[in-house]
Amino acid sequence: MRLKDKVALVTGAAGGMGAATARLFAREGARAVVVADVLDADGEAVVAEIRTAGGTASYVHLDVTREAEWQAAVDKT
Repeated sequence: MRLKDKVALVTGAAGGMGAATARLFAREGARAVVVADVLDADGEAVVAEIRTAGGTASYVHLDVTREAEWQAAVDKT
């Protein structure tokens, strides 16, 4: 439980290494994992996997090239 009581915002988390990182952070005890990506359906699927495994997660649409979307993601987190 290395991340107990921590909150994680993981970008690129709809697939590949980002999704694996989000799942790992949830398994390591993060209080909440925010899955961020532009692939909404895939990101929501990762959130569902984390929740099914007993973790707490939410999804936020984030295009990392857009400053306003960063602000919204951080505010939601």
